[in-house]
Amino acid sequence: MKILMIPAALLLLITPCLAWSSSATYQPMDLTSTIVGYLSLLVFALAYTLVIFEEQLHLRKSKPVLLAAGLIWIMIAIAYKTHGYDHAAEIALRHNFLEYAELFFFLLVAMTYINAMIERKVFDALRGWLIDKGFSYKNLFWLTGTLAFFISPVADNLTTALIMCTVVLTVGKNAPKFVSISCISIVVGANAGGAFSPFGDITTLMVWQKGLLQFTEFFNLFIPSLVNYLVPAAIMSAFIPAGMPNSVDDNETLLIKRGGLTIVMLFALTILTAVCFHNFLHLPPAIGMMTGLAYLKFFSYYLKISEHSRNSPGFEERFQEGSKDNAQTDFREFDVFEKVAGAEWDTLFFFYGVIMAVGGLGFLGYLGLASEFIYGDLGPTTANVLLGLMSAIVDNIPVMFAVLTMSPDMSQGQWLLVTLTAGVGGSLLSIGSAAGVALMGQARGIYTFASHLKWAPIIALGYAASIYVHMWINAGLF
Repeated sequence: MKILMIPAALLLLITPCLAWSSSATYQPMDLTSTIVGYLSLLVFALAYTLVIFEEQLHLRKSKPVLLAAGLIWIMIAIAYKTHGYDHAAEIALRHNFLEYAELFFFLLVAMTYINAMIERKVFDALRGWLIDKGFSYKNLFWLTGTLAFFISPVADNLTTALIMCTVVLTVGKNAPKFVSISCISIVVGANAGGAFSPFGDITTLMVWQKGLLQFTEFFNLFIPSLVNYLVPAAIMSAFIPAGMPNSVDDNETLLIKRGGLTIVMLFALTILTAVCFHNFLHLPPAIGMMTGLAYLKFFSYYLKISEHSRNSPGFEERFQEGSKDNAQTDFREFDVFEKVAGAEWDTLFFFYGVIMAVGGLGFLGYLGLASEFIYGDLGPTTANVLLGLMSAIVDNIPVMFAVLTMSPDMSQGQWLLVTLTAGVGGSLLSIGSAAGVALMGQARGIYTFASHLKWAPIIALGYAASIYVHMWINAGLF
């Protein structure tokens, strides 16, 4: 039996090599003018139409793109198989899947940390502090927008926008105009803040993991991103109603639960670990993030053990009568796997569908044609500006992945430009970013597509100003 297992084991080892060699000599086929190409385009267009109308259809955006990705690769595999290339589609798909896998694990860890901070009421405490300080409407407008700008580079822009929107909804119950304009400012600020950090947006993360820009090089976009936020915010602030909101009756005590600040520090350490893995060890940042997840898992074990100890008989007697209730509120076990389960799975699956579908269109030859026209005929500057505008209608994830798949020969300044425009272009419309879509649901009837569209020219002014500032202060990078 053992003798038979040895050849079997060797066969398992060499089979992938044989599969690769049998298809390594194939010539990629141009299928852009075939029925397979046309059907793939149609499938992708239909799927993305459903994504755009997600709110109206109440159909989660991951569902159509997951189906589209599967159908596109089925057609590609059949087309290549009929020409005798049995494993060509498999090899191409594995390449795209590996790119997704790295981003998936990176984002999963980041989302887990954010969920842990939410459960420990870190963001609730920040919200409570803002509400209790008695700021005026104009003060709150600037505070929520500025905090959105500076928090989103670390936390994702969706979470940041939702937290800030909760603040303006709580204090602006009787001032719908304040809520509407503030929501627009929050969306612009969150998207702009995410553009100058590898962790601020999925698109910047994609560029960083691809190795096109180093970690510190993204900070060249700080001033252009700040301009993108400040220009429309300065104009909109003139329309914020005067006065102060009424005091808020909130019986809930918004205090950070035990271990909350430690989790914030562990998240910062996890980010540092990912950066060191990438810059010094030349390992994928996702491996550093997974290592950082171990920090949280061990800390969750500490919380579990220590909370059991605190809840043991005789514990309460060591506290004064007035602190018993407060101590008991922390006894609920902190389960890190609940935080993993609470990740934005719809977003992660949507991301998978987009990468697989766009990768399939690239393998068919469409992205090569698009690159030749966009970057060849129009030039990189015009192309990158137009792609930013496109991201206001089509999500910036497929736009950026398409650019990375095209891999045009561009200077560092141009890669920074497309990172900037893809990140902030979605602010032009409320449906152009996850933050905008989420706030339309949270502030339903107050912050709407129409209310955002009214300020689109002002936001476009900030978009143009940020591009000009980038090309001015970073001229040496072009």
